[in-house]
Amino acid sequence: MQPFVYEPLPARVIFGAGTLARLGDEVERLGLKRVLVLATPAQRGEAERLAASLGEHAAGVFAGAVMHTPVEVTEHAMAEVAALGVDGVVAVGGGSTIGLCKAIALRCDLPQIVVPTTYAGSEMTPILGETRDGLKTTQRSPKILPETVIYDVELTLTLPPQLSATSGINAIAHAVEALYAPDGNPIVSLMAEEGIGALARALPVIMREPSQSQARSDALYGAWLCGACLGAVGMALHHKLCHALGGAFDLPHAETHAVILPHAIAYNAASAPEAMNRIARALGADEAAKGVHDLARRLGAPHALRDLGMPESGIEQAAEIATRNPYPNPRPIERGAIRSLIARAWAGEAPQG
Repeated sequence: MQPFVYEPLPARVIFGAGTLARLGDEVERLGLKRVLVLATPAQRGEAERLAASLGEHAAGVFAGAVMHTPVEVTEHAMAEVAALGVDGVVAVGGGSTIGLCKAIALRCDLPQIVVPTTYAGSEMTPILGETRDGLKTTQRSPKILPETVIYDVELTLTLPPQLSATSGINAIAHAVEALYAPDGNPIVSLMAEEGIGALARALPVIMREPSQSQARSDALYGAWLCGACLGAVGMALHHKLCHALGGAFDLPHAETHAVILPHAIAYNAASAPEAMNRIARALGADEAAKGVHDLARRLGAPHALRDLGMPESGIEQAAEIATRNPYPNPRPIERGAIRSLIARAWAGEAPQG
């Protein structure tokens, strides 16, 4: 076995059904007196109920989180943090809310408690992607990693099947890239293959029976593992492409991952054969890129960037952004090949190596 470095991240995870009831205990365990509850506008009601359950420990609710964590929204939230004398933040929701929570923590190092309601996986990483003037950039810091993550399977039972599918494929993308990361290791690879397999088994069941609790539990477990993979090792071409597309064209995050992932896998297939074998095995497929492509089609996930609102005229711009300061990747980043990849993804064509 080759030498490797594995550095587990110091996060506390509470997993199960009905675990949201332990939120107050976690607030007290962290010694917090006044927490700000974060959410998107659509989840304001849930955030307000959560704040009410915390009683005097809740300083207020900020329900302004949006996709891609624009810095202007974070600045508004920071004004609330200062005005209310907040000493901790609680996020309830998906990647948009968790991103805002992390952005606040990066700026003032407040303790975070995150309650995910999707399969985004962001809660398990010290990574933040922020958007300014149409450009999304990422950074890592110990400040960004949440202190406590509460996974409550019951909160995912009403997650719409279509959102479950795209959110789940987004999670799979984290594990896929962990399998060919230059700083990968056998521990993370075990988690990655297990996470892909759990989601691949659970998501088709959820599409048929959205309230099937065992499938929901398996999917949330898989998302946790995939998120932990993303937090432990570096990102590559897939995430660079999604960040470029999301920031430049304000495309929906999970849906963009669902479209791009088979194409990114196909691009890297010949340069990362061991990773491809593990992906295919986890999916129960003969070939990795086709396996992910077929899974996405079976789940009814979007398969064309044009259907997400990206103009055809943006293909050149996307290729330029994606090849500027590229992330480490198994196959060298070639401008022409990347442009062709984006063009196929825009048109909804099958992935090609």
